[in-house]
Amino acid sequence: MAELRHIAIIMDGNGRWARKRGLPRAIGHLQGVESVRTVVREAQNINLKYLTLYTFSTENWRRPEKEVETLMDMLEKVIVRETPELHKNDVRINAIGRLDTLYKNARDALDHSISLTRNNKGLVLTMCLSYGGRSEIIDAVKSIIVRDREHRFDLKRFDENRFRSFLYDHTLPDPDLLIRTGAERRERISNFLLWQIAYTEIYFTKTLWPDFRARDFKKAVENFKNRERLFGRVQ
Repeated sequence: MAELRHIAIIMDGNGRWARKRGLPRAIGHLQGVESVRTVVREAQNINLKYLTLYTFSTENWRRPEKEVETLMDMLEKVIVRETPELHKNDVRINAIGRLDTLYKNARDALDHSISLTRNNKGLVLTMCLSYGGRSEIIDAVKSIIVRDREHRFDLKRFDENRFRSFLYDHTLPDPDLLIRTGAERRERISNFLLWQIAYTEIYFTKTLWPDFRARDFKKAVENFKNRERLFGRVQ
């Protein structure tokens, strides 16, 4: 049975869920919070070590200003409301992305949660905020150039592990399983963890994120367990 330590999720479908019901998109985002609670709880039930959620992408900044403001305000409120329970359950809150671009209220709430939970030993819950896979690689290359100007790298010894050390959080292992919800006609990875998912198993489901519940999570996990991961080797 394939080992499962790290699950990453592209939480897609909030807007479509709301549109189907004639509701504002913000309602879809709010409903999606319940799915986050469910997934965190189920991740703990199976003793998962890492859960990474694609929360706000670099491309999401292109949405209407009012929607971006709503999302940033919602992010702050959700972090403030959920952190005490997560802390109680020994969850360590983490975040990667261009965090300096977040609205100040959201960034302050995030910093407090990260600081409060930094010593917790349970599930590592990573939110990808103002995140893009290409941006992460570009930022890594920029850091490498700056470091090289200070102290020349030995290029013969510069390998994938050395490059990884310049990613947003090099301590996160590559995901074993990537789940994308709302995947009808959208079976793509949308600029998510491009470096890290080279050998990640991918599971697409048509279920929209606000409808994603424990049964859907368990179905994805069972599907993963039935796969054989060879990493380029022969059987």
